[in-house]
Amino acid sequence: MTDPRIHLGHVPFVGDEPAESQTSTRPLFLLADSQLLFWDDAGAPFVQRLALLAGGGVFRAAYLGASNGDQPEYFQLFEAAMAGTGAECRMIPAVPSGDDMAFLRSAALVLLAGGDVQRGWTAFERSGVREAIAQRHQEGAVLVGVSAGAVQLGMAGWPEGSTAQLFATWGLVPFLVGAHAEEDDWAELRAAVLAHDGLAVGFGVPRGGGMAYHPDGTVEPIRHPLVEVRAADGRVTTAMVLPPSAADAETDGDEITP
Repeated sequence: MTDPRIHLGHVPFVGDEPAESQTSTRPLFLLADSQLLFWDDAGAPFVQRLALLAGGGVFRAAYLGASNGDQPEYFQLFEAAMAGTGAECRMIPAVPSGDDMAFLRSAALVLLAGGDVQRGWTAFERSGVREAIAQRHQEGAVLVGVSAGAVQLGMAGWPEGSTAQLFATWGLVPFLVGAHAEEDDWAELRAAVLAHDGLAVGFGVPRGGGMAYHPDGTVEPIRHPLVEVRAADGRVTTAMVLPPSAADAETDGDEITP
């Protein structure tokens, strides 16, 4: 049995405070799928938020499709989402050229596509993209992970159906991440957190939703509640993390069902 709790608004991550050298970095965005790229929040398109953080005006946006085998239709979806933001978009393939790497190293926004977590991570390690992404984050680029890309921004990934084979990933957000797995009650994420019993927190991002991890160490649910997963002494507990709008409704006395 889990022990559901409800957190309202922004939730600080329990752990060390971010290092002073990290305070100039941008928030990291972890999306369950591509829906948020086309989401209009009461007249404020989500992609415009990303564009403003990337500096506004004309900026470079790199799309990394290694996790899905560089399927062009998904890059075209990204281009469509970014239309009108001022983004100059380019797909960086699993085996990038020198020009591709130069573009990536100058990109103000980088999107890590969905697909197979391990497949993408292996490509990033072989190509030098792993180091380039970490450097772009430190230099202030906006990083967006979609599905597998969101998992890769977290502490660890695993082959589908095998959390016994965890492998370290970027760890730019200090927790384990699951995406669009609400149908099985986040079974793999629960197992991964349990494998780190007491040493790691997990966050599940449901379909259509997202999460921002801010430089000050706070977690912001976007559009839909997140599921926080913790383990201690072999027992797994969960908590709901509500978006600010839902938190406001709770404060105003409206009923919210976990």
